[in-house]
Amino acid sequence: MDAVLRAELTAQGVAPDCVETIGLVRDVLARVGDKWTVLIITELASGPMRYTTLHEKVPGISQRMLSHTLRTLHRDGLITRTAFPEVPPRVEYELTALGRSLAQAVDHLVVWIRTHQSAIVDNRDTFDIGN
Repeated sequence: MDAVLRAELTAQGVAPDCVETIGLVRDVLARVGDKWTVLIITELASGPMRYTTLHEKVPGISQRMLSHTLRTLHRDGLITRTAFPEVPPRVEYELTALGRSLAQAVDHLVVWIRTHQSAIVDNRDTFDIGN
């Protein structure tokens, strides 16, 4: 959390432990709400995958962004990274228990979207016609 927001919350009388919680919630939501995170978590829900396979299954992601997102997910404990001592080198990524619990939440969101997608499209069309 940036210092400005921390100062604003403190000035509003928010307790220091709540300020820390707010910061963590904002950080985690930004991370797990990122489109690449959601797509990678969804793909890894089917089991361990190599980097190249993930890159092929996540359309539009650059190698740099895939590497960055995998590193961040690893840091947060959502995935494991296993390097096998082979030639050529082989690295696999897999969801941890924490990552699997996130995958379940993401799956619920996907089901909600599928259930309501036609209503959302209709509402967008209605809005666009009126504006």
